[in-house]
Amino acid sequence: MSSARLNLVVIVGSVREGRFGPVVADWFVEQAKRHGEFAIDLIDLADVDLPLALPSTPPALQPDLPRPEGMAELTRKLDAADAVVIVTPDYNRSFPASLKAAIDWHYTQWGAKPIGFVGYSGLSGGLLAIEQLRQVFNELHAHTVRDYVAFPSYYLLFSPDGTLRDPQGPEGAAKAMLDQLLWWGSVLHDARRDRPQIAHR
Repeated sequence: MSSARLNLVVIVGSVREGRFGPVVADWFVEQAKRHGEFAIDLIDLADVDLPLALPSTPPALQPDLPRPEGMAELTRKLDAADAVVIVTPDYNRSFPASLKAAIDWHYTQWGAKPIGFVGYSGLSGGLLAIEQLRQVFNELHAHTVRDYVAFPSYYLLFSPDGTLRDPQGPEGAAKAMLDQLLWWGSVLHDARRDRPQIAHR
């Protein structure tokens, strides 16, 4: 592909009152900026119109289905994305319903694109949610990269100003994941150009 930077979309998956997700997402966006290989869009699902009632025809069968006007920017940015990073907590050993709604309202937007994860929660650091999301994105023909960033007991790791008390480990994990997203994003960008549509089973 050309020397243009890849489009990276970072999604804040939780819409819960008092959520910590925006703090984690802001930290990760700074890591992505320092990496220097991506044009970055940050999407907060709290700002998106996400009805839980899905359309009668699945997006897999009707990719251009009518969506709420408040979802238009999300859809446009996912269409243009070369890679996506999901910032998610664990809620009851899974990921938030808001995130599942955002995923299920789309289909072709995920295909043949690499997905990375930044998790945060109590003991697991979001890994319970991440492992379930890997299964979901596999069904959508996306590629989840191996490395991830996890913040167990996140409330002990971040200072009140949103900075990490001990940044070395998480920064290294973020760089490793971003390197993988860059490689897969570049390869799959060219593959989508040569074969832009993935058939629905």
